Amino acid sequence: MTTTSPGLDAVPRVATTDDGVKGGQGDPRWARPALIVLLLATAVLYIQNVAVSGNGNDFYAAAVQAASKSWKAWFFGSFDAANFITVDKPPASTWVMGLSARIFGYSSWSMLVPQALEAVAAVALLYAAVKRWFGPAAGLFAGAVLALTPAAALIFRFNNPDALLVLLMTAAAYCMVRALENASTKWMLLVGTALGFAFLTKMLQGWLIVPALGLAYLVCAPTSVPRRILQLLAGLGAMIVSCGWWIAIVSLWPADSRPYAGGSENNSVLELVFGYNGLGRIFGGSGNGGGGGMGGGGGMQGGVAGSSFGGPTGLNRLFGSEMGNQISWLLPAALIALVAALIITWRRPRTDRTRAALIIWGGWLLTIWLIFSYMKGTIHPYYTVAMAPAVAAVIAVAGKTFWDARDLWRARLALAAMILASGWWSYTLLARNADWHPELRYLVLVVTVIAGIGLIIPLRLATRALAALVLAGLLGGVAGSAAYAVATTANSHTGSIPSVGPSTSSEFGGGMGGGGMGGGGMGGGSSVSQDLVELLQNAGTKWAAATVSSNSAAPLQLASDQPVMAIGGFSGSDPAPTLEEFQDYVSAGEVRYFISGGMGGGRGGGPGGNSEIAEWVAANYTATTVGEQTVYDLQAS
Repeated sequence: MTTTSPGLDAVPRVATTDDGVKGGQGDPRWARPALIVLLLATAVLYIQNVAVSGNGNDFYAAAVQAASKSWKAWFFGSFDAANFITVDKPPASTWVMGLSARIFGYSSWSMLVPQALEAVAAVALLYAAVKRWFGPAAGLFAGAVLALTPAAALIFRFNNPDALLVLLMTAAAYCMVRALENASTKWMLLVGTALGFAFLTKMLQGWLIVPALGLAYLVCAPTSVPRRILQLLAGLGAMIVSCGWWIAIVSLWPADSRPYAGGSENNSVLELVFGYNGLGRIFGGSGNGGGGGMGGGGGMQGGVAGSSFGGPTGLNRLFGSEMGNQISWLLPAALIALVAALIITWRRPRTDRTRAALIIWGGWLLTIWLIFSYMKGTIHPYYTVAMAPAVAAVIAVAGKTFWDARDLWRARLALAAMILASGWWSYTLLARNADWHPELRYLVLVVTVIAGIGLIIPLRLATRALAALVLAGLLGGVAGSAAYAVATTANSHTGSIPSVGPSTSSEFGGGMGGGGMGGGGMGGGSSVSQDLVELLQNAGTKWAAATVSSNSAAPLQLASDQPVMAIGGFSGSDPAPTLEEFQDYVSAGEVRYFISGGMGGGRGGGPGGNSEIAEWVAANYTATTVGEQTVYDLQAS
């Protein structure tokens, strides 16, 4: 017979009456000031000079600009303010940036500062989640590791939706920690709500942590099995409701009065869930050619198009090239810590807090690691930012567990293994960019080796001396990641595939910093001539121009501040509009110019993108050159 326990069993820890940000009665005096310093340092690191990246990813910047002009565009996540087509993701991220742009006016600052503030919130939530069971020192370390992860330093200063995704996933984990303490239905409903909005940020990627959270509650919650199952079902219901309301509205809205669902083949959001943005990401196909948002139409397969597209599948994928630079600095240490901590806590009661935390954070880490390692569809290195909170929490939780059991040789051995692994792997990653501060990798290696060996040698050290040794090892292990994170914040990042680190490498390879794929047609860095800008600003039609693909339309729209019709969506492959629909737009006087030379290979492909529309325009209208662009006036008499 299953009985209900009064709460999670726990090893002795600092007693607290609150969860961290406000501080608890049992906290040491330094805890709250240290947290304030951590959050302020995160804010300064992420906000300072954030506008250096300009529009960042033009694709999402155009949607933010549109959201600042039209509430309809804001709600649907439209690419343009005239609401022809949406971006190929749900709109939660552009809701946040768009509201900021509506309040303060569209600019790089109004768009990117909310992203940076989401980093501060994620660090605070991770601190609170870890600190609640493992004390302020562990919480501070977890928060600092998250803030100093290169992938986080990149994405929380950029306008891709992954920033809000990570914040919401971290919020869900925090709510699960609270739910586990006394089998709280209220907190379980909040878990589901956070996960639902994570879905509205980046669809199924927001649900990758559901197995870990569900397993933790099913195994460790201090209540009966039937009640655990019912509460999990309640959380599932909250998750579905908190994302389903938007999907229902979009699905029921008359298709002819809302924007086309970008990325879909039949104007359906549900198709995106199970196709391009869902199972297609894992198994390939449905517009996923291993090219990470490069759209449909084939191309690179199986994620083997080089480091910017994830590299070959396999367990070592996250350690190679650009993915390694973004997330793997502490990944070997985290994997060692997880295994060792599970072994040490194996015989503890079912409701043990340490085991519950390891299932939450370790399950999160392992699930995403395995999926990202083997997914055959679209994947980019920056996706790995979704692992950053889990890596940080596993190391902090396991480190505190080993420290509490430091009188046991196996606990000190585990600490030493973590420190040595982090030092060795940081040295390896830094050596890949050998000309950048070579002294750093040697310093990291020396410090971690000394600390690791010191922990293994069977000497009776005073607690303070042992603590100093562990602290030195941990700081040495984090130094490489921290240096790359700081270097990342010093550079401009544009395009659809931003990367981390110092700007000392080639444009497309691993280790590149300061940008990624920019330039024409790739979502960032394109310049538009002033003559063309003035032409678009004086168009006087619903859409100032049309061109093939959002990537070609975005620079035109951002420069002119006028709606530009993106034929075929992101890469020009969406079946919108048809030739007949486009002819109707033109005859109604709603599109002024057609600008050729767009990216993409839509229906029929070929130079200029959608061949049917491009050929019809070329056959019926006169081409002129404005700047370096070929322009057709579709309203010329």
